[in-house]
Amino acid sequence: MSNPNLPVLSVACALILCAAPALSASAQRYEIDLSQFDPATVLSLGDEVLLRAPDPAIDRLFKAVHASARSDTESAALCALFEPDAARDVAAFQRAVDRLGDASRERFALAFTDIAVAGLQGQPQHYDPAHARQVLKSAAVSATFLHDGFMLGLASEGADEASRQARCRSFRWLVGVLDGLPQPDRAAATRWLLREGLTLVGSEG
Repeated sequence: MSNPNLPVLSVACALILCAAPALSASAQRYEIDLSQFDPATVLSLGDEVLLRAPDPAIDRLFKAVHASARSDTESAALCALFEPDAARDVAAFQRAVDRLGDASRERFALAFTDIAVAGLQGQPQHYDPAHARQVLKSAAVSATFLHDGFMLGLASEGADEASRQARCRSFRWLVGVLDGLPQPDRAAATRWLLREGLTLVGSEG
């Protein structure tokens, strides 16, 4: 079942749209002009933005996640967002973004911009949740063979710091495996993670 909160992507797109002037000033190498888009429109579309964006746009977001997941200092912020029961509202996403370095914030800003533009203007893309889940489960099997303790970390349900660190470590390993898959599979898995977090990735069935 979907997280009852707005998907983190839609919230993020709205934040990027609201902050477009500041973004242009801080990321001087890029010209980002989203003044023609209304943040309320992005929020009202919800999953539609995510499902209308083409695979290359979704994959750019995955690459931003992958880059930050490789960082010991930034990965914790991302892991908190992808917990199955994580809050994915504006405040939660803002807290995560505030903990990233400048280069990572640029990567996410540009990725969200691509998705916002494509999602508002494009046609619905094919998305098969069953396939996306299978991609993630297959990646989880691969990660199990590559990394001792992967499944234990993924199945950890505690709220204590050790359990969170174990889940985060497994999330980072999973993202590393996904990075080696074809782009359509990475995009499918990314859509799942943005809508569901790590829910059901390691479960039976």
